[in-house]
Amino acid sequence: MRIRKKIRWTAPAEADRFTQLSAFIKAAEDEGWSEDEVQFVINEIVEAPNEAEVALIFQDYSH
Repeated sequence: MRIRKKIRWTAPAEADRFTQLSAFIKAAEDEGWSEDEVQFVINEIVEAPNEAEVALIFQDYSH
């Protein structure tokens, strides 16, 4: 699945990937993302090998 949607959100400063993910999920739900779309991003973040990859994933889905 490839998600082309983007959200407006602000990642918590100095937060770990799971704290950022929590904020991302809230913003995505507020913007009407489906459960499958949110789950896809959750899986990407959890499986990311390092924080640099996490940052790129969040950047890809953000305005």
